Amino acid sequence: MRCTFEAIREDTPGARWQALFQLRWPAYQQWFLRDGYRARPSYLAGRRALRQHMPELAGLYQQLCELAGGGDLEARFLSQWCPPSYISGCSQAVWLDSYGVEGPLLARNYDYAPALLEGSWLSTRWLGRQVLAMSDCLWGALDGINEDGLAVSLSFGGRTAVGEGFGIPLVMRYLLETASNTAQAVAILQRLPVHMTYNISLLDKQSHWATVFVAPDRPTEVVNRSAVANHQHGVEWQAHARATLSEEREWMLGQGVRKAESADDVLRTLLRPPLFQTAYGRGYGTLYTAAYHPQTLMAELLWPDMRWPQYCLDVQEGVLNVRFDANHAG
Repeated sequence: MRCTFEAIREDTPGARWQALFQLRWPAYQQWFLRDGYRARPSYLAGRRALRQHMPELAGLYQQLCELAGGGDLEARFLSQWCPPSYISGCSQAVWLDSYGVEGPLLARNYDYAPALLEGSWLSTRWLGRQVLAMSDCLWGALDGINEDGLAVSLSFGGRTAVGEGFGIPLVMRYLLETASNTAQAVAILQRLPVHMTYNISLLDKQSHWATVFVAPDRPTEVVNRSAVANHQHGVEWQAHARATLSEEREWMLGQGVRKAESADDVLRTLLRPPLFQTAYGRGYGTLYTAAYHPQTLMAELLWPDMRWPQYCLDVQEGVLNVRFDANHAG
């Protein structure tokens, strides 16, 4: 099995984004309608929620709706207001350089089904701020960094609760588009409604960091935990935690961060089992490791046998095909 990763530069939404939408929309449409047409909020409800909670994105949203063809269903999907549930694995950590040589690091493993990964590493200036992010839901983000040196990453929080709120990829995009530092990003997360439970890691170029627990039915919490996997204060969904080795991964990553003397030490930990997972057939295989360096604005995608660096302010377009061992499709 194979995933294709593509680095794409397009400052404002145009033909490149439109082509990505046309490519991915059939699969997203099937996912969006899996509970029936009436199960999803109306276009007006989604637009109203965006205008209320993320007004800076309202104009961009209208642009993207037009590029997507102007249809009702496409607009409802793009609002990301109360989307269907989705569940992934993932591990992430913040490492602070006590030697003052490399600067701080935000690193993560993204664990998911290969067939469901967009693989688009988008470099944009949609609202004037340079952003490099791994795309999800076509204008959301799984992780990324902006020109101010704010890096963000998400992992599933290990609960089945679903409520009224935004899909987390759009929340991540909003952070990168509107926040310059960790404090601003935390303030945004404390006011935004989210539709499922997630752990958000934040790091800025001043080495200020935060791990934020968000949920649809609990107050947002800022916690002092530099390494997280797929639970919050404790395991609440035992079957998911067992399947993804959430507790084991979090413990190993925490140990790796504490002992690390360099950023590469942290990355080596992420590229080893149990953090690097191979259960691709069950949707929990590690599809990529991402590393973000806020002080230098460098970003990398890594695998055990290769790495792909980029500079946030000058992304080099390209395509990389990554093969995963079918013998580990488990």
